[in-house]
Amino acid sequence: MRHYIELMRLNKPIGIWLVFFPAAWAIAFAGDAQVRLTNHGTMATLILTMLVGAILMRSVGCIINDLTDRKLDAKVERTKNRPLASGAIKPWKAVLLLIVLLLLAFITACTMPPEWFKLALITLPLIVLYPWMKRLTWWPQLFLGITFNLGALFGWIATEWPLGTASFTLYFACICWTLGYDTIYAVQDMEDDAAIGIRSTARRIGTAHLRWFVAVCYGVMVALLALTGFLLGAPFPFYIGLTATAAQLLWQVRQLPLVRRSPKGEEGWAPERAGAIFRSNQWAGLLLLLGLLASRLL
Repeated sequence: MRHYIELMRLNKPIGIWLVFFPAAWAIAFAGDAQVRLTNHGTMATLILTMLVGAILMRSVGCIINDLTDRKLDAKVERTKNRPLASGAIKPWKAVLLLIVLLLLAFITACTMPPEWFKLALITLPLIVLYPWMKRLTWWPQLFLGITFNLGALFGWIATEWPLGTASFTLYFACICWTLGYDTIYAVQDMEDDAAIGIRSTARRIGTAHLRWFVAVCYGVMVALLALTGFLLGAPFPFYIGLTATAAQLLWQVRQLPLVRRSPKGEEGWAPERAGAIFRSNQWAGLLLLLGLLASRLL
């Protein structure tokens, strides 16, 4: 069971939160309107459904990614012990688990509006294509943002609010967020990626400009979130949450470039710190969600 938990990354829930928060933000932005669930549930019910969906689809994405990359993962220090790369789980068993998870996701989707299935027809091919982007383009982090944050549109569609300008400013804000945090994440594998020919935004930008690139991504994200709140007339608790989120993002930027000091006081590159900074985005997402939920109380 430990190997299957690792295959679905349930032992590393940060990915679940990063899929969940954009959907939860969308629902909280839309407010406690009548939602189109089978039993016409509340906003809380819908947010819980988004969490279940995030767990299922993040697990699906991880399995597809590991099936595609199992030979490459075996050559990267950070990923060489993943179940498929190490041989702890056979590929056919991973495929069976993938089918079960997709069936569970389908059952969950049956409780949602029909428009969900139209968006799902776009989402699943993007999940399958994502592992190939690191072979074809220097911008796999951008492609991940486009795919990862479709949850924001799923969440919006699940309410009675139609897709419009505000829903897409939120979606693009989430893409900028992913572009920033996943560039930090990719720093961990820069040396191994260069050795085996894998591309990433971190390699493309380079260590010299990494800090400014992430700062711009996060700055655009905050600006687009503020615009979304303005378009929807969000009350002041939202802006308090947004300010707290911006402060957390600023903290991340201030941690870059990633350096360590030797006992002699010399500075060197410290990519191992990137993982901790990346994981701190769960707090950025939570702070904004709390601000949105506080706004709904008003």
